[in-house]
Amino acid sequence: MNKVTLVSKLKWKILVWIILVIVLSLAFFYGHQYGINQRIIILITLALGTFTQIFSGITSLIALIPFFGPFILKVISIPIFYILNAMGWVVSVVAIKKGYVNELSKSRTITLALLVGIIIGYILGNIIPLNK
Repeated sequence: MNKVTLVSKLKWKILVWIILVIVLSLAFFYGHQYGINQRIIILITLALGTFTQIFSGITSLIALIPFFGPFILKVISIPIFYILNAMGWVVSVVAIKKGYVNELSKSRTITLALLVGIIIGYILGNIIPLNK
């Protein structure tokens, strides 16, 4: 396989990795100004990466089961989203009681913008096909 075709095939993955490295390096070098320990950044990055790979591997194996695989994934994934949503509400209540109302409103605004972006991306991804 030619190097040019390999790069053209993997251009989006390469772009995502470059953005990820830039964000992590910025968090690593400028996080101490905002009170974030560098060890915590590394630990969270490694933990999230490991659990994401494990979860995606297990779900891929479950999805291989004909007919019942996608149904099982829906049954498993929907309660996970409910649990994450409940945890967000609990953290919000604790933050409000401790007086972090402004920070909480900013984070909720960013979360809403992220969700709207995901929805718009999903819609555009279904409208505009990637195949030529």
